[in-house]
Amino acid sequence: MSRERWRERRARWQAHGGRPPWWPENEPFPPEGRWGGPPWGRRRFMGRIVALFMVALILLVAGATFLFLLFASALGAPDLGGTVARAVALLLIFVAIATVGRSLRRLAAPVADVIDAVGKVADGDLAVRVEERGPRETRHLARSFNTMTERLRASEEERRRLLADVSHELRTPLSVVQGELEALLDGVHPADETHLRAILDETAVLARLIEDLRTLSVAEAGALALHREPTDLGALARDVAASFEPQAQTVGVSVETSAAPGLPEADVDPVRVREILTNLISNALRYSPRGGRVGVDVAADGAGAVAVAVSDVGPGITPEMLGRIFDRFYKSPESRGAGLGLAIAKNLTEAHGGTIAATSEVGRGTTIRFTLPVER
Repeated sequence: MSRERWRERRARWQAHGGRPPWWPENEPFPPEGRWGGPPWGRRRFMGRIVALFMVALILLVAGATFLFLLFASALGAPDLGGTVARAVALLLIFVAIATVGRSLRRLAAPVADVIDAVGKVADGDLAVRVEERGPRETRHLARSFNTMTERLRASEEERRRLLADVSHELRTPLSVVQGELEALLDGVHPADETHLRAILDETAVLARLIEDLRTLSVAEAGALALHREPTDLGALARDVAASFEPQAQTVGVSVETSAAPGLPEADVDPVRVREILTNLISNALRYSPRGGRVGVDVAADGAGAVAVAVSDVGPGITPEMLGRIFDRFYKSPESRGAGLGLAIAKNLTEAHGGTIAATSEVGRGTTIRFTLPVER
């Protein structure tokens, strides 16, 4: 073999992580036996090689004897050949049964482990895991089972956290409503417009929270019905921003929009995109200081999408918090919202086949940018 050919093979070997090119990507090389190490580096493996050689030798001798006696019988020798042939056949059957039985035991033991683990999961133990051992098929089965139980455990934790968060968010407005009604009944407060308005406002908060939860659950389940139509996102952004003008003037913040000329229409559900923009602009206003600015900029994002960026000049978000702002019920300590707006925006964007991301600098402000496809 030439030096160049040898170097080429060595480079190809190293490119596969020291595995032969035909070796499966998800299997360790060298393959690990049940004792946890490379088989050919162990005494047990050498014992297996010797045993295999002995079995092969026995079968070879038995086969040669069988053929010899068969020819002897054909040439008129005594019927000793038939007896020996039957004995050899029985020996071969015994060896075959032993080999098959050993293979079945190797296969059955890991499967039995999985069956036992399934029973534990049925009893509510989601922490159970199965050792990946045995043939490749049973290792794959154990790996799939462990992945399934890990996802079930994460789903159960998420369900419990969701119930705790929902009960916490519902408790505050319900407590206010209950307190106001008790004060009215006890005569502490008069039943005037001011106190009735406070009760009405809290019921509106409850209604909005319940509607947000419904929207989020449907979007996360992938069952959100989108009524797509060609939409001018620049015009839609200006319309939504204009609806915030009274609120922006109250807090002393300006809302400015810009749209690049010649933007293609996006194939989206305008009602849902309006909801995305409403959540993002509402958040930006909430964290903008008096005299600040909220910007809504619409531009092309390559040939197949339109990007919308909502920015503010608020306090910004720390890197530790930035990675979690799209989680439901996650909010900063000073936030007065329910922590659902950005989670809804993320799920609605992804339901359209788009993407959403946030960038922030502490003390400078935050920008949340989402993209929507021009065509499905």
